Amino acid sequence: MAKRYDAMSDKHIQFIQNQHIFFVATAGAEGRVNVSPKGMDSLKVIDTNKVVWLNYTGSSNETSVHVQENGRMTLMFCSFEKEPMILRLYGQASVVHRRDHQWQQCSEMFPEYIATRQFFILNIDLVQTSCGFSVPFFEYQGEREQLLEWSEKKGQQGIEDFWRERNQISLDGLPTHLLEE
Repeated sequence: MAKRYDAMSDKHIQFIQNQHIFFVATAGAEGRVNVSPKGMDSLKVIDTNKVVWLNYTGSSNETSVHVQENGRMTLMFCSFEKEPMILRLYGQASVVHRRDHQWQQCSEMFPEYIATRQFFILNIDLVQTSCGFSVPFFEYQGEREQLLEWSEKKGQQGIEDFWRERNQISLDGLPTHLLEE
């Protein structure tokens, strides 16, 4: 049975910190819905109604376009081991680009990665838990190293060139504003 909360409890925060993967969902007013799996050391709880996550360079930049359009975001965490549970964080997000005043503050929360593209701050207005009884068991084996190896090989200029080539326009043809001044 689903339960709703106005903020995360200590139990919710501990659950989030124990997960190795989470999912981000966003959508614009029209076009495609985007759902992406996230891992590595990319999410920090700021307080009971706010999280920040580091967004690594990827093949597209749909989340940024959607957040800039309407701010709606859902993060989902689910247990693949021990006690079953699904936890969703609903709220309004904002994107933080390198040119924004919040960049430095966000950067200080995470290890430095050349693949860091932007940060998202989610202001949470609803926390929902549900049973997760149908989620199968999986065993965590470790983080993948390919993204870090790929980005180190490309270097800072190569990453920025990749952003220019692949991260300027969404799948629906909308601008991401990633490299604007």
